[in-house]
Amino acid sequence: MEQIKQAVTASRLLLMYDDEQINRVLSDAAEMLLEQQVKVLAANEEDLSRMQPDDPKYDRLKLTSERLVGIASDMKQVASLPSPLGRVLSETKRPNGMSIKKISVPFGVIGIIYEARPNVTFDVFSLCLKSGNVCLLKGGSDAEKSNIALVNIIHDALKKHSMDQAICTLLPSDRDATTALLKAVGSVDLIIPRGSSALINYVRENARVPVIETGAGICHTYFDKDGDREKGREIVYNAKTRRVSVCNALDCLIIHQDRLSDLPYICEKLAEKRVVVCADERALGVLSGHYPTALLQSVTPQSYGTEFLDYKMSIRTVRSFDEALAHIAQYSSKHSECIISESAETIRVFEQMVDAACVYANVSTAFTDGAQFGFGAEIGISTQKLHARGPMALPELTTYKYIIEGNGQVRCS
Repeated sequence: MEQIKQAVTASRLLLMYDDEQINRVLSDAAEMLLEQQVKVLAANEEDLSRMQPDDPKYDRLKLTSERLVGIASDMKQVASLPSPLGRVLSETKRPNGMSIKKISVPFGVIGIIYEARPNVTFDVFSLCLKSGNVCLLKGGSDAEKSNIALVNIIHDALKKHSMDQAICTLLPSDRDATTALLKAVGSVDLIIPRGSSALINYVRENARVPVIETGAGICHTYFDKDGDREKGREIVYNAKTRRVSVCNALDCLIIHQDRLSDLPYICEKLAEKRVVVCADERALGVLSGHYPTALLQSVTPQSYGTEFLDYKMSIRTVRSFDEALAHIAQYSSKHSECIISESAETIRVFEQMVDAACVYANVSTAFTDGAQFGFGAEIGISTQKLHARGPMALPELTTYKYIIEGNGQVRCS
């Protein structure tokens, strides 16, 4: 595919630019986004017109002036961060006088496959450029007009600084482009999928290029017998309703049986957002008469281990802390898990035992986000354990190489 070949060439040229030049491109692109927001929003409205508003992807697809300001701000934040390149990760001196340095370097060409998330276009470009990587963007047809409008702005910023437009390439939205990207061995160094579990599974099963998974977010919050109900009420409400279509949204509330009497109070605010609650028998009995009947359902086998991406959540009553840990271990996607408790020892054990990229104590899981972690932006939330885990930002978009220097040393044995 010619666009992939051009990206490989651009990746070599990109190594010639210093951090100051990179930062100017990012700052200009951010300003151009704000200047051209009318055009971007019009393109986004065209995409939105082809999607039903009740589709869980609709909120992810939607751009607003406020969201564009946030995207531009994140890009400027990335520009202000130290370069992740050229860091000396380790340095040793061998007995023969030979010096060995391990330094951070770009991957080269990174392919991103994503669905109806046009904000990813600018996030990926800013992080890839800052880390010295060329990006091949494979967006979905749902966001085609939005992505084209955004990449046109990026190309304008690159042209202004006489940089190759292939540094950021938007591939066609058809399946053939996906296939070419997944099989581009020797040209593409890494692929990162962002989207549904179906998309991630497809990429993992069909890619011949190395993949870092940004997995689905099946997120739990455990309200412990020693939990503070005021904290619990606000954390549950925020984690569930801030934005239901994102991967850090709450899917299952686990509650200790000793605190069932607090359940109506904890869930009360959820009714304001018409959140459907799928509760087990004990929780259902407590909520009946205290939560809108039309929004109450009995759990089914599918209620647990499901990423709802909607105004819907499940509730599980447990008899002990160990039972809560077992439930999380069985159903977690290893994304973000939370405990609400005032017991320092229980929190310590929870943080030690729960296997997830982000483990929270008395904090909403809504904070699993690169910008909220101070990274400027993120390229995804990795739920795997090789190379990167959690919000992936600048350091995670680098690999390393060894630099060996000497003065004529030769190996004799």
